[in-house]
Amino acid sequence: MNDAQLLRYSRHILLDELGIEGQEALLSARVLMVGAGGLGSAAGLYLGSAGVGHLTVVDHDVVDETNLQRQVAHTLARVGQPKAESLREAIAHINPDTVVHPVLQRADAQALHDLVADADVVLDCTDNFATRHAINRACFALGKPLVSGAAIRLDGQLSVYDPRHAESPCYACVFPNTSGVEETRCATMGVFAPLVGIIGSMQAAEALKLASGMGSFMAGRLLMLDGRRMEWTDIRLPRQATCPVCANRGNAHTAM
Repeated sequence: MNDAQLLRYSRHILLDELGIEGQEALLSARVLMVGAGGLGSAAGLYLGSAGVGHLTVVDHDVVDETNLQRQVAHTLARVGQPKAESLREAIAHINPDTVVHPVLQRADAQALHDLVADADVVLDCTDNFATRHAINRACFALGKPLVSGAAIRLDGQLSVYDPRHAESPCYACVFPNTSGVEETRCATMGVFAPLVGIIGSMQAAEALKLASGMGSFMAGRLLMLDGRRMEWTDIRLPRQATCPVCANRGNAHTAM
């Protein structure tokens, strides 16, 4: 790190759990974030401000005025601009150290395989089950930790699925692809503006801990937030022996 970086990241460096070594790891880290909406706005701004070296943002959508109620990385001046480009601009105003690579396409299976292969940590900031399952499959096939968040109405959830730990479940263990879970969208169900900020910030926190080498204690847990009462529920998640995604992975990615 140069002198300017030592000053910029001094509050991180003062943390015993992070220090210079952890900050240097962040500066060289490659993070993939799928989704640049409400969750991605909060997560992306914190990843950028914290000094993640390379952030790839995948989102095919453009900024709309209805997004501005909660997607704090975007502005009126950038309505109509691709969200991934808008987020890159927002992060550049905060920290030029972070190189943001926007990918303006849907996250299909082939694209995800290539992008996940190049990442140290992956964040799922999307809002539909098909994409979530595709991200999960790519992460477990390639042994990359996945930080998953969701928010709708006044309810939020957070978990980390880490294939490097043999006992860790995957997203499909918790939400099977054949479960018939009904899709819920902000456009029809609504979402409380600060909720996506809370969950997105927590996704950034877990991703930063993983990328810096600090480690996460979220694997095998699902945190659920009731925003009405501001109450958290912590659920332990077992790996499902019959899961089609992770049941046969064995100990190939067990962490040391």
